[in-house]
Amino acid sequence: MNIADSEVAQLIIARTCGCNELGRRKVTYNFADPYHALCLDKKDIILAQLEACETLLKYASDDPDKKVVEKEIAELRMAMDLLT
Repeated sequence: MNIADSEVAQLIIARTCGCNELGRRKVTYNFADPYHALCLDKKDIILAQLEACETLLKYASDDPDKKVVEKEIAELRMAMDLLT
């Protein structure tokens, strides 16, 4: 059976984690719909990560989280430029 449409709006969900004091904050990702994770190529995954980070940036409440997410977005955009 092939499923053409997912019930989840985003393929990947981004979160920040780590220690504020040591400067080890980072962005982690989870697949929202793991059943279709095998059908994605690198470009699709990076685009989904970029979308998840942009959504996370809207809700980032404190400055360290915003900086980490903005840095991650810049790195993902650079990776997309290298793929194309």
